[in-house]
Order: sequence, then C-alpha cells, then structure tokens
Amino acid sequence: MRTLVVGIGGMTNGGKSTMSSSLHLRIPNSCIIAQDAFFKDDSVIAVDSNGFKQYDGRGRVSFYLISKKIHFRRSKKFNLIELLDALHMDRMMSKIESWRKDPGSFLASQSLRTQCSVGEEVFVLIVEGFLIFNYGPLNELMDMRYFLEIPYDVCKDRRGSRVYTPPDLPGYFDGYVWPRYLKNRQEMEDMVSDIVFLDGLKSKEDLLDYVYGDVTMEIQSLMGKD
Repeated sequence: MRTLVVGIGGMTNGGKSTMSSSLHLRIPNSCIIAQDAFFKDDSVIAVDSNGFKQYDGRGRVSFYLISKKIHFRRSKKFNLIELLDALHMDRMMSKIESWRKDPGSFLASQSLRTQCSVGEEVFVLIVEGFLIFNYGPLNELMDMRYFLEIPYDVCKDRRGSRVYTPPDLPGYFDGYVWPRYLKNRQEMEDMVSDIVFLDGLKSKEDLLDYVYGDVTMEIQSLMGKD
C-alpha cells in the first residue's frame, strides 16, 4: 500500500475548495480533509478590541520539534509551535491519522469506493485549508504542497460577495483578514521552502490541469516502486 498527501492551501476566497474538489473527482482512491470543518463553535472564538472574531488567533504550545528545511525533526531542544486557537487541530490530526492507518477503511467510512486491485492502490489524501502549512505536525506529513494566491483587490471583492455566518463586520477585511493573511503567509514562508505558489487569477481548468499533472506523475512514480 502506498500513500500520498497533497496540501492545497491559500488565502481566503483563493480557490482552495474548488481546486480540492476537482482534484478529488479526477484522482482514484482519493479523499479530502478540509480544515474549515474543524472550526470551534463561534461562541468560544475570541474577540479583539475592534469586535473582530479571531478565527485564526493563536495560542502557544510546546513541542519537542525543531524545523529544518521543510520538515520538523525531533530535537532535545524546545521549540514553541503556534497552535491555532480557533480550530480543533487535534481532531483534524486524529482524522488524518485514521486515514494513514487504513486508507481503504477510511474511504469506506466516507462512502467512497476503492479502485484498482488490492496491493496496487495509491491512496491520496487532499488536505485543504488556509493555515495547513502553518501547523508543523500537519505540514510534515505532506508530500506535495500548493498555495493559491490572488491580489488584494480581487480577494476583497470575492470576500465581499459571499455571505458568512456570522457575517463579516464593516472593516473586517482591511482591519483583520488581510493583515492576518500577510502575517500568516510570512510565518508559512519562514517554515516551509518547497511550496508551489499558484496564480489564482488563471483559469480553474489550467490550474487544475497543472496540479493534476504533478500529482499524477507522483502517483505513477510510487506505483513503479517495489
């Protein structure tokens, strides 16, 4: 049994979910675990002095991990890794671990059928979310990493055209969403060196073809290994 974990990250309204869903439909033996499914209840999300919900606010927790290039290697030294307070990252990691232990059974639990003969499968997990590369224990599990980006004005227009529950407060995008994105992106780039950045202004078809081609080549490489 061979496995492949593909990370599809990006800014808000950058096209992550569309890319992930389309990729899943093309790739046999694949499934998606989306970070958005693990948000805590809105009632427990912290609020700042402007009344803005801190959906990617942070606390800190200690791990015996230290970063080196794209991976986190065990070390005797303490390195503080930021946890995402607004998300149940422990539950997300538990679900991913269930897939890693038995991808076939996991697919069955999601009402997805396994294709190809037993022993010949390459199981593909697509991890999608806006902060998946900022969380070290998750990031180190990924084999391929993609990040969709769009300009400020396009992002703001797309965000403004969508309805959120609860709705965005006036000034929320400029006062919180965009500044937090810039901060998170810088942290991500400091942690990870092999992310493929994708221009979210390109057609969905072109972007999908590019990523699908990459993933397909990796699957074929894995199938060729003994």
